[in-house]
Parts: sequence; C-alpha cells; structure tokens
Amino acid sequence: MSSDYDATEFVDGDFEAHKSPYGPAQAGTGLTPRAPTREEVDSKVADTHQKLAELKRAQEELERERAALEETRRGQIEFQTGRQEMVHNLTRGLGLLEEAEFTARRDAEQMAKAIVDLREALGKVEAIHEETWTKDNFNVELTRALTTLENARMEWNGSRLKFPVLSGPAQESDQAAPPGAVAASAPLANHSFGELCRLGLALTWPLAVIALAAVGALLVVLLRR
Repeated sequence: MSSDYDATEFVDGDFEAHKSPYGPAQAGTGLTPRAPTREEVDSKVADTHQKLAELKRAQEELERERAALEETRRGQIEFQTGRQEMVHNLTRGLGLLEEAEFTARRDAEQMAKAIVDLREALGKVEAIHEETWTKDNFNVELTRALTTLENARMEWNGSRLKFPVLSGPAQESDQAAPPGAVAASAPLANHSFGELCRLGLALTWPLAVIALAAVGALLVVLLRR
C-alpha cells in the first residue's frame, strides 16, 4: 500500500472552476481576490442589457405570433359559425321557396282553369237572347235559360270559394255603393206583390209542369206493374 498523499484527490474541480473570482482566497494559493474593475462591471452591465434586449425582442416576436394565431383562430371560428348559419338559412329558405312555388303553381293552374270555366259560363249567359224567343218555344227556351243561369251561378260560387279575391272587392263595392245604385240593382223592388206573384208563376210554371209530367210517368209505370 502506497503512503504518498495527494491533496488534489479531494478537490472538486467543477466546484473550484465555478467559484467566484471575487470570493475568499483559494485554499492553498495564498492569493487575495481582487475587486472587479470598472471596465469589467461595465462589460457585465452591457452584456446584461444586451440579454434583456434580446429577451424583449423575443417577447415581442412571441406576442406578434400569439396575436397572429389569435386572429387565425378567430377567423376559423367565424368561418365555421357563418358556414353553419348560412347552410341552415339557405336550406330553410330553399324549402320555403320550393313549397311556396309549388303552392303558387298549383293555385295558378286552378286559377287558369277557373278563368276558362268562368269565360265559358259567361259566353253561355251572353248567348241567351230572349228577344228571339217565340210563343211556341218560350217554355223550352226559358227552361234552358234558367238551367244555364243556375250552372253559371254554381260555377261563380265555386270560384268564389276557391279565390277569396272574387268576394272581397264585391263586398266593398256593395258597401260603398250609393243608395241610387242599390235601388237600381234591385229592379223588382218597385213592383207590387201581385205583380211579383205573376212574375214568379211565369218563371216557375214550366218547371212545375215538367215535374208533374215526371210524376205522372212514374205513376203510369207503377200502375202497369
């Protein structure tokens, strides 16, 4: 076993290397640490300011990057929200417009058919010329005219039920009509009760004759059985 003693075996080189040059005297050296010079302090201050400036620039760069990322995220959120909103609105709008278009097309088709029917009914009514009736064909022509008027009335009432526009202006015109116009629209108001009875009998007796004839024919058939 060797008896030589080496004092450096118990010295931590890393610790000694990091010791401040301005600390206590190093053991075994016998040297007194000197005070830092003005130039050394100024150099360290300058290094510190430079490091702070670099950190500040890095912070500003990070702030700009963060602001850009925030703006990108805001744009993405706005895009997603706006896209969902527009998809919902456009889908709903298309559905409503398609339904309205279908309803309008159906109403237009029904209205076109009603126009044709009303025009045909008007033509038939205007084709009645009572001045051409004779004594021989009076009953037949009167019955035919009454049937035409009844069919036209049914067509008119059916159209009024389908299209309220046909009823609105008529009611307003009736309310706004002056008394003279109302009196003119009721020409039978000035006739007496007897004249009205005779007029009603003249208009209805052909129908009564036809009904009696039909009843008589039915009784004959029943009696023959």
